[in-house]
Amino acid sequence: MEVHELFRYFRIPELIDIRQYVRTLPTNTLMGFGAFAALTTFWYATRPKALKPPCDLSMQSVEVAGTDGARRSAILDSDELLVCYYDDVRTLYEGFQRGIHVSNNGPCLGSRKPGQPYEWISYKQVAELAECIGSALIQKGFKACPEQFIGIFAQNRPEWVIIEQACFTYSMVIVPLYDTLGTDAITHIVNKAELSVIFADKLEKAMVLLEGVENKLTPGLKIVVLMDPFSSDLVERGKKCGVEVISLKALEDLGRVNRKKPKPPAPEDLAIICFTSGTTGSPKGALITHRNIVSDCAAFVKATETAVNPSPDDTLISFLPLAHMFETIVECVMLCHGAKIGFFQGDIRLLMEDLQVLQPTIFPVVPRLLNRMFDRIFGQANTTLKRWLLDFASKRKEAELRSGIIRNNSLWDKLIFHKIQSSLGGKVRLMITGAAPVSATVLTFLRTALGCQFYEGYGQTECTAGCCLSLPGDWTAGHVGAPMPCNYIKLVDVEEMNYMAAKGEGEVCVKGPNVFKGYLKDPAKTAEALDKDGWLHTGDIGKWLPNGTLKIIDRKKHIFKLAQGEYIAPEKIENVYLRSEAVAQVFVHGESLQAFLIAIVVPDAENIIPWAEKRGFQGSFEELCRNKDVQKAILEDMVRLGKDAGLKPFEQVKGIAIHNELFSVDNGLLTPTMKAKRPELRNYFRSQIDELYSTIKI
Repeated sequence: MEVHELFRYFRIPELIDIRQYVRTLPTNTLMGFGAFAALTTFWYATRPKALKPPCDLSMQSVEVAGTDGARRSAILDSDELLVCYYDDVRTLYEGFQRGIHVSNNGPCLGSRKPGQPYEWISYKQVAELAECIGSALIQKGFKACPEQFIGIFAQNRPEWVIIEQACFTYSMVIVPLYDTLGTDAITHIVNKAELSVIFADKLEKAMVLLEGVENKLTPGLKIVVLMDPFSSDLVERGKKCGVEVISLKALEDLGRVNRKKPKPPAPEDLAIICFTSGTTGSPKGALITHRNIVSDCAAFVKATETAVNPSPDDTLISFLPLAHMFETIVECVMLCHGAKIGFFQGDIRLLMEDLQVLQPTIFPVVPRLLNRMFDRIFGQANTTLKRWLLDFASKRKEAELRSGIIRNNSLWDKLIFHKIQSSLGGKVRLMITGAAPVSATVLTFLRTALGCQFYEGYGQTECTAGCCLSLPGDWTAGHVGAPMPCNYIKLVDVEEMNYMAAKGEGEVCVKGPNVFKGYLKDPAKTAEALDKDGWLHTGDIGKWLPNGTLKIIDRKKHIFKLAQGEYIAPEKIENVYLRSEAVAQVFVHGESLQAFLIAIVVPDAENIIPWAEKRGFQGSFEELCRNKDVQKAILEDMVRLGKDAGLKPFEQVKGIAIHNELFSVDNGLLTPTMKAKRPELRNYFRSQIDELYSTIKI
């Protein structure tokens, strides 16, 4: 029992002066409470204090005069936005040079093999290897300028950062590729960015790249640099289609004997072309400059400077894709402060083992992982007593959270949560989640259970990962924090959805040095995202809360993310499923706190009876609508059509509910132009949606 529980048990007001209270007690009572009085006196003397917030948490953002309602971080002393935190760090090259100095050439990048400890290379070793690789690229005819694009097709590993630093050392630009988008997207990126050289980690990826050249899909690719060992057969295969296959080690050796003087970039130079998964069509290449990234990193450091202070004593676990800006920003912050980055083995199933060995202090996560942790913890509390103790301990620590206190040394940590904290290595002091929204229940519980600073951020690739961040001391959930110090945020009217800025609701728009320069060779898409005044229109609907934080409440154009961060365009999926003879109307629904889609289906009254009879089902329209086997058959037909149309697995619905009345203008579910009124559909079918999500297990 915690001391404040003892207070409550003995009916002692918590804020009373314990010495004054003791003087009022009879002698025999004093003797009985002697030990207790000593304990409470000690507890008051050692009670942890809340972290110092960087501003008044009751007003975390303030309106900027003359900007039509835009708001900025209350941390700032003026309306001038933060561009850099350190005067001598305005590019990623300068950030790494600072890391070399402050770490005193300490360990920089670490990796491990199964069953082995981490092996580390130092900051200066990374810098030397980077110069060798960059010099070799110049030796092979590539230019030391921000018009030179270099592809990286790999999982997170030390070589990624080394190649990245090689490019930054000579003002080149990296173009990450990742295979979750499929070969068509890879082909699109290689051609759009005119990549003639790509660094790949594994043999399988090199073969995918060669296949593209062999099939005359990517004729511009001339060099593949492979990190893993390979045979002479691959070299010969490359020669046949005009591609040089070379090892990373051979490239290093070439650069070592042909060293070139570094040619660092300017802040406005491109650093990364980050292709977003998008919602429909081909991926778009977001043009991200050094200034974009440095300002976003600086804003994180500024917002958390009263509590975090990254240092060479910190260790980051790197497992979230470096092809995304979220992980890139976190790693840039670490490298600028001389911290260590330990890479996972490449298999997410072994992540817990890597955490045990590495014992990181910094642990960036995404909601899907948090949901799994939450489910696993409560799954292991498999008795009524264990569940009660878990809930009770969490509520006790939640009371401390409300006072701004974060710690992992309370009685409840020692009795209940120590094992959970140890499973992450036992040293985590900072976690940050982004990429998709996280449930307030999950976030609050894990803040109590893990006993570390736990921030939630919001943003997108086009604003270099983050534009909002929760602040130290505000450990409430259900919002994404205040504007970061590097950008303004304003809400603009979305009349068709009845969101009005005058009511503190509207589309989230961002402006600042972290906002990207546009999309590669796509002025039309750039004009859709950036208006003439430089505001990025995110497509998300936000609402200002009374304390100046932002809550994301909807998505414009009905495009949304699932829990794992995948974008969903429901209309596209619905158009595929409507090809089923059995289906008249379909409403595809997903939620950012769920990992899969579900749908409400209205069967076609004219076709369903003959369609069902072909499959051995009899009955009237109403009877067929109630038949669970018919429902299963309709779902199977929809999934078949989805597969034939090339829908990705996460775009397929996992369950449906049957509704026997058409959506119409009269019942308020369609617009006069016969378009689905999605918010109304969502509300109308809320009970069916909740039932599907509670019963479907995947």
